[in-house]
Amino acid sequence: MGSWWEERRDHIQPSEFVITKTGKVMMSTYSNSPIGRMDPEEALTLIQFLNAQRARTKKD
Repeated sequence: MGSWWEERRDHIQPSEFVITKTGKVMMSTYSNSPIGRMDPEEALTLIQFLNAQRARTKKD
């Protein structure tokens, strides 16, 4: 998925994905530091927002 492998410390850097039920990647983040990583509350807020936008679009 394009995640970054850090050779020096021999590990993969964090990669986060919001994936639909059909497997489509809606959003992704890649970080090599704590800045930019999503915490669970942020992820839930984002998903709720996207669902509300989708529901609003279907009504129109």
